[in-house]
Amino acid sequence: MNADEIDAGRARWQARYDAARKRDADFTTLSGAPVDPVYGPPPGTDHPGFERIGWPGEYPYTRGLYPTGYRGRTWTIRQFAGFGNAQQTNERYKMILGAGGGGLSVAFDMPTLMGRDSDDPQSLGEVGHCGVAIDSAADMETLFDGIGLAGTTTSMTISGPAVPVFCMYLVAAQRQGADLSTLDGTLQTDIFKEYIAQKEWLFEPEPHLRLIGDLMEYCAKEIPRYKPLSVSGYHIREAGSTAAQELAYTLADGFGYVELGLSRGLDVNVFAPGLSFFFDAHLDFFEEIAKFRAARRIWARWLREVYGATDERALWLRFHTQTAGVSLTAQQPVNNVVRTAVEALAAVLGGTNSLHTNALDETLALPTDESAEIALRTQQVLMEEIGVTNVADPLGGSWYVEALTDRIEAEAEEIFARIRQLGGDGPHRIGPMTSGILRGIEDGWFTGHIAEAAFSYQQALEKGEKKIVGVNVHTGTTAKELEILRISHEVEVEQRRLLAERKSARDTTAITAALDRMLAAARTTENMIPAMLDAVRAEATLGEICNALRTEWGTYQEPPRF
Repeated sequence: MNADEIDAGRARWQARYDAARKRDADFTTLSGAPVDPVYGPPPGTDHPGFERIGWPGEYPYTRGLYPTGYRGRTWTIRQFAGFGNAQQTNERYKMILGAGGGGLSVAFDMPTLMGRDSDDPQSLGEVGHCGVAIDSAADMETLFDGIGLAGTTTSMTISGPAVPVFCMYLVAAQRQGADLSTLDGTLQTDIFKEYIAQKEWLFEPEPHLRLIGDLMEYCAKEIPRYKPLSVSGYHIREAGSTAAQELAYTLADGFGYVELGLSRGLDVNVFAPGLSFFFDAHLDFFEEIAKFRAARRIWARWLREVYGATDERALWLRFHTQTAGVSLTAQQPVNNVVRTAVEALAAVLGGTNSLHTNALDETLALPTDESAEIALRTQQVLMEEIGVTNVADPLGGSWYVEALTDRIEAEAEEIFARIRQLGGDGPHRIGPMTSGILRGIEDGWFTGHIAEAAFSYQQALEKGEKKIVGVNVHTGTTAKELEILRISHEVEVEQRRLLAERKSARDTTAITAALDRMLAAARTTENMIPAMLDAVRAEATLGEICNALRTEWGTYQEPPRF
């Protein structure tokens, strides 16, 4: 790019920066020296390839979505939490918000993630153990008691039964008196990554895509600020993928959901801004920063050039980041504080929009109040003390970071081409990327490549080529055993008792009729969300709704592979 073009871009950025709202904060170094809000090539100089780097807030958004960077708004501190019953988790949420958290992120227990009630025989011993137990709208009311959903952005990390859980969230908000059209938050809903990595599905892919399409339509029309899909790379990376695989598989899934929306006749400029992303921040500091920068650039280019988006907001890749749970060690767990801080800093330097920092004891159990507070304070130290919010994309233009960004982008593009090849030449009922994803799931293509990457890393660890402090190097320690949070069996006993009490007080005729109406909608092209909301209002449980749909659609079992 020549000097005139670069200087014209700087002038555009300056005009947008001047017009934007900035925080009332001290934007100087610790020594008091002023710093510019962004840095770039010296005026009047050429910089080949600068069009791929650009200026913050301008296509291709390599350097961030906003001209102000974090001077305009810092990332949202969104701590992921949930354990025991709804009352216990409600208390943790109030602690997080009271200590400075900016939003909530709900962790559900395994029965809830699999669409089963707490009294289901398959739920035995799992209620409340890896997240909060939610059986009905009444539990959702308790979960957010005293927390105004109209004014709190809430993320819910659930995919298989995401739509009925979302309906419970809406009913709880209505019972608070909220105007549903103003709600703001994110539902994960991403079923592709379940087949690729996490394995928490209910049905075969097609019925799940039907529900997701209905949800996209409903939110675009009724709740425009709410994000009905958070396309997740986090679980793909935690399963053992490389950074480039995480990025490529996640964005490919995102393209699949764009194709789903287009196949429903939705306007990409209307529904694409409601898509968000969820990435892992792992330990290779610079590689992670490059991954985030490449993700924005790829998404903007594909949405504009492949899917025809013209609205700026439809080109924006907004993402939440969680530090890598798989990087935490049971050995010398206090070291996990350092790992988490480094990973969080990588996410911030990569321009994350919201962030969760893992607690030091999460490899052993759910976080205690003390470890959860340390995780929260880690973000606050980064935000308030180290000057990282003063400059937009401070590593932009680094030879190393830009080379890594280009390399990861190139690797991702090669993977996209292979996925589309898997789908064949068409015709495609939804779209070519979707066809490739479905074929890759069926053939075990994704899981095979992730397994190979995980195996290669494990071999490197065992040979000592890769090192983990406290595990295969520097193993001596004076650390004492941690006190960890243990979920009492009484949580399950009490949840089952409460569920039985609620079931006995319901109008079973109304529930049966509501479930029948929901199934009637499932047999047509009618949007299922209104009928499902009626079932939730009648206090149908999550298990009852999901079991009715299992009866209609069947279940899915992954084929064995060797």
